[in-house]
Amino acid sequence: MKNLEAASGQTALEVLQQFRLIYGSMRRHFRQVEERCGMPGSQMWVLQEVQRSPDLGIGELAARMGIHQSTCSILVDKLVAIGCLEKRKQQRDQRRVGLGLTDAGRQALAALPGPAEGILPEALAALPDVVLKTLHINLEELLRHLPGREDKYASMPLADMLQPSQGE
Repeated sequence: MKNLEAASGQTALEVLQQFRLIYGSMRRHFRQVEERCGMPGSQMWVLQEVQRSPDLGIGELAARMGIHQSTCSILVDKLVAIGCLEKRKQQRDQRRVGLGLTDAGRQALAALPGPAEGILPEALAALPDVVLKTLHINLEELLRHLPGREDKYASMPLADMLQPSQGE
């Protein structure tokens, strides 16, 4: 029984190290994004989505990013305020507002060192479907055992969650 506990403990340590690698790699990527582009990865992701689909609406943008619409509106308002995005009324429906890049937004995107949404979504998208489904099931089980789980984090951009705290 003792060997089984030791093996299980070793595996738990190795999985913990895998999470550290993921976390550290994502953090390094988002630091590079901010250094090169002058703004956080979450804002760069908004710009990248608008570049992919000009005149995108805020609701659809929030859905693409997997974040709450109010969070998305805050990101958009910040980008409008610094001159990287513009809101414009749609020709077909004057009630609908679409988003467009400004020259400053295009310039920021030109400096982007990799995917704005981060390296984790890109890595997940590269996994075979069966592997992704298995990972999903196993992470759900892990989350069932996680004390202090806060579901609000599921709808926050990773770049915002990985921002260094004031003491760093």
